[in-house]
Amino acid sequence: MSDPYETLRETDIGPLIEEYGEIELSVADDLFERMVISVVNQLISTEAARTIRGQLFDEFAITPDAMLAADDVSLRSVGLSPQKIEYIKSIARWSKTENITADSFSEMDDEAVIEELTTIRGVGEWTAKMTLMFGLGREDVFPVEDLAVRRGMEQYFGDETRAEMRSRAAQWTPYRSYATLYIWNQYVRENSSVEDIVVE
Repeated sequence: MSDPYETLRETDIGPLIEEYGEIELSVADDLFERMVISVVNQLISTEAARTIRGQLFDEFAITPDAMLAADDVSLRSVGLSPQKIEYIKSIARWSKTENITADSFSEMDDEAVIEELTTIRGVGEWTAKMTLMFGLGREDVFPVEDLAVRRGMEQYFGDETRAEMRSRAAQWTPYRSYATLYIWNQYVRENSSVEDIVVE
């Protein structure tokens, strides 16, 4: 099996690898917790998401049973919107019904995982790709839906459209997830108010 860093050093991501070193991609210890993090992060500023996550994790055990048992008033008190509460409980019900772990997807390719995950209320393409990358450690995911990815590519490469970004990302196959981590890191460095998503 080829080495992702050696492979990507031969592409236009190479300078970022030299700058940041080897950034690891791994399977999450708890897939449900990782999905909850992604739901919290949906469509709000990074600073707001960080605050809500901190309060949520301080006040509750992040398990399907605990989320289903929690009343909506308590969940709203940590900053979750009614819609996100509904989404988290939907994922919790799905996790319990299907007895889901990271191993549940071991025989499924990325597209099949996305198809399965997006049947859950509140899980769209972006959340599914975050789960692939940060939950399952899949190596060849390119989340062009992510605003920070697009802004990073605009700043670093000058790409303006999603089509241009997808075309450029093709050269990073089969390690587009790793390339994405470097784009995020570069964007974070250029925009210091943005949290480094890599370490979540």
